Amino acid sequence: MTTSVNPPADTPLAVPSLAVPPLADAEELTCDVLVIGGGTAGTMAALTAAEHGADVLLLEKAHVRHSGALAMGMDGVNNAVIPGRAEPDDYVAEITRANDGIVDQSTVRQTATRGFGMVQRLESYGVKFEKDEHGDFAVRQVHRSGSYVLPMPEGKDVKKVLYRQLRRREMREKIRIENRVMPVRVLTTDGRAVGAAGFDTRTGQFVQVRAGAVILATGACGRLGLPASGYLYGTYENPTNAGDGYAMAYHAGAELTGIECFQINPLIKDYNGPACAYVANPFGGYQVNRHGERFVDSDYWSGQMMAEFAAEVASDRGPVYLKLSHLPEESVSALETILHSTERPTRGTFHSGRGHDYRTHDIEMHISEIGLCGGHSASGVRVDDHARTTVPRLYAAGDLACVPHNYMIGAFVFGDLAGADASQYSAYEGELPGDQLRAAHELIYRPLRNPDGPPQPQVEYKLRRFVNDYVAPPKSGARLSLALEAFERMHTDIAGMGARTAHELMRCAEVTFIRDCAEMAARSSLARTESRWGLYHDRIDHPRRDDASWFHHLDLHKSPSGAMEFTARPVAPYLVPVDGFDPVGGPSRALGEVHAEDVATAGSRDVAPVAAPAGAAEPERAGPNPTTTSPVPQVAATALTGEQSSARLLELVALAEEEPELDALQPYLTDPAATVRREAVAVLTETLPPGTGTALATALRDAHAEVRAAAAASLRELVETLPAEPDLRDGLAAALAEPDPVVRAAALDVLRALRLGDTGLFAGSLADSDIAVRIEAVRALVSVDAAGELARAAVGDPSREVRVAIAKGLATVSAERPARDTPAAADPAADAIEAALTGLLDDPDALVRAAAYGALGTTGCPAPLTARAVAALAEAAWQVRAGAATALSVAEPDVAVPALAKALADSNADVRKAAVLALTRHRATEEARAALATATTDSDADVRAYAGRAL
Repeated sequence: MTTSVNPPADTPLAVPSLAVPPLADAEELTCDVLVIGGGTAGTMAALTAAEHGADVLLLEKAHVRHSGALAMGMDGVNNAVIPGRAEPDDYVAEITRANDGIVDQSTVRQTATRGFGMVQRLESYGVKFEKDEHGDFAVRQVHRSGSYVLPMPEGKDVKKVLYRQLRRREMREKIRIENRVMPVRVLTTDGRAVGAAGFDTRTGQFVQVRAGAVILATGACGRLGLPASGYLYGTYENPTNAGDGYAMAYHAGAELTGIECFQINPLIKDYNGPACAYVANPFGGYQVNRHGERFVDSDYWSGQMMAEFAAEVASDRGPVYLKLSHLPEESVSALETILHSTERPTRGTFHSGRGHDYRTHDIEMHISEIGLCGGHSASGVRVDDHARTTVPRLYAAGDLACVPHNYMIGAFVFGDLAGADASQYSAYEGELPGDQLRAAHELIYRPLRNPDGPPQPQVEYKLRRFVNDYVAPPKSGARLSLALEAFERMHTDIAGMGARTAHELMRCAEVTFIRDCAEMAARSSLARTESRWGLYHDRIDHPRRDDASWFHHLDLHKSPSGAMEFTARPVAPYLVPVDGFDPVGGPSRALGEVHAEDVATAGSRDVAPVAAPAGAAEPERAGPNPTTTSPVPQVAATALTGEQSSARLLELVALAEEEPELDALQPYLTDPAATVRREAVAVLTETLPPGTGTALATALRDAHAEVRAAAAASLRELVETLPAEPDLRDGLAAALAEPDPVVRAAALDVLRALRLGDTGLFAGSLADSDIAVRIEAVRALVSVDAAGELARAAVGDPSREVRVAIAKGLATVSAERPARDTPAAADPAADAIEAALTGLLDDPDALVRAAAYGALGTTGCPAPLTARAVAALAEAAWQVRAGAATALSVAEPDVAVPALAKALADSNADVRKAAVLALTRHRATEEARAALATATTDSDADVRAYAGRAL
């Protein structure tokens, strides 16, 4: 048993540095097929190669169970070509147009023709795809030219399903998995791939592999640009995908192509998660500017869409939003289920922390950092239609391979192709190249020789900041040239990085990959002297597309001398003709090296600058008026208090490591310094000792606003884990009388969530002076089905937002109530709900009236209110017209259907969509079906889609 001894307080903590292992002590592994990367493509490559009889070694620098982009969550398939819903040739043509014609159609067609079989294969593994009532795949239309989106309700579990396949008995006999092993170089002999060199990311042991074939499946280069948040790992793509395979392929001599065609995506502002238009659009969501106008004219595949998006964000019509607040409840609920659990599990927490609900808030969108990705744009390792690279026996699949817009299904398809083709080779039996092994060993362990050198995060931040400053679009020759100078200087910074552990060695190696990719991106962008692919390659010094000179792939490779050389390769003749493009093939054009332009520092100088003479007086600086009171004593006093607080804060940090009980934290929770009390709340939230809820409820009544806000945030964060204790209820109930509205709103929210309140406790807050508190009170009363209190408050509240919340709350309460046995059966609560909504129909605010009509779609729309809903279809406000259409969805069809049919001619697309949804409820009638048939030719894509689905 080892005893831990704390060092003296004045002794700095030091992590013992890992020793550099001798090259001669390398562990050697042998296989027929080496798969590098255990994500989407790598898993499928391993399975297929093993099924073909090969002995497979799968190397993953993390753990295959939860590695790769797929493990981050997948809500659906973006490019499913399902028979009866889409045709392979249509898909190939669409991808060709989206990529401005620069595409090898033979690779894209593999995804188009093999994708359906892959869907069926995955389904046999246990992956769930959404199906309709007849058992057919429920493909949805997002792209304007075809239906390719196939939702995956349990997409978060796909990686677990695949791991189960790898661990089947018959697969375990053929597939050896080595987790926590990171290759850094592919080994080659006589121009062919023969293995790889890497190391164990836990122990630091050097590992060399001899193989018959090597499959690179390491994903995108997602850690290229720096996110707007500044967080190194807050990237759109999986941040573990640092361009490993791009760099390994390049140094192995393989050609890469399209590296100037960046990946840039819409994302949620400040969250760096996808905005998920692919998910939201089929439910009726769409992208709007701040005026609520749809603005994207191009299709969602293309970089032109991103150019339109960027222009809108930068204009006076920005910001840009994903609009969901107009959607019906069933759509919003379905979206929450998908977006908060499958695609990004932290997304719900993010919105909750901002007090945002899709029902009331649209989602501000922005633009991601740049990256390299074949699956989402068109930059990667050049491959043929069997995933073979230009280096014999070296393959690439997934986001690493340049198969434009390949997405998840394409990654599976090309993993399958690579595994099948590579399985023909047996393990290499010759001597592994010593010079390459030595170079890989030096690359890996160099940071251990300089343990106190600059740490990886600092060097990486600097590198990626240069990428943002000089490489991100809009691009120019001058900025790209400065980028090359910066990346050349970064060789020195990278060589000086320090590390002490195997994990740090992994991160340092990743920085070398990022630098390689950054240089490739800059040189490729400098080489292509035109603009193409919308925002992906926007050269402001060459603003036009130049098909005469540049209807070519731009390939790069590492020459024998170590230089980066380029070739312009003509696009091969198409398999599927596409209007506007006529590739004829032909010989490639060697471009050689691409050098930086001569960038002047600040234009020409007539006279060189001269240093100021020694002893010259410094220029006067503006300063405080000498007659004013000196601020020095006040600053000194503040510093003294700060020193005391800092000492207490350090004590807290140390205490947090000991998992303290509440008694130990109590002195800090009552410390005279607000900064200490606030940090104590943070430690309490992190360590969660018994009594945390009650202590946080007490902190809600702190004298300092920041402490109260921290306590409120912590209570909301921990609400799912806090026991519903009487003391907590008492503390939260007392907080309802506090003067701070943030406190009162949080107390209501937690009381509601923990089911600690009742009608009597919540009803008093309906008279609160703060709108946010009253809205929380409405939510709380809905949670206890307090229909009477909500109904009484419906008309009198002065806030439009509260009245809207009450209308929606009345619908929710009504939906939870049992139906009347007969239409005439007495139900005072139901009568009160109907009376309240009737009153809200006369509200002076259009949004309140719209919400009331929308609520009738749930509570019921009896004859008198049906007449009012029909009349409301002529109101000026489109929201009211849409709400009235929703109300008519539950009205008698002989009155509702003719009115809804007329609403299909409304000038507002949202009203027409609401009419289609309402007619769907009446589709048993011939009149409703006839009206829906007319809507299938509507000018709005959403209206057409919903009408077609109803029929």
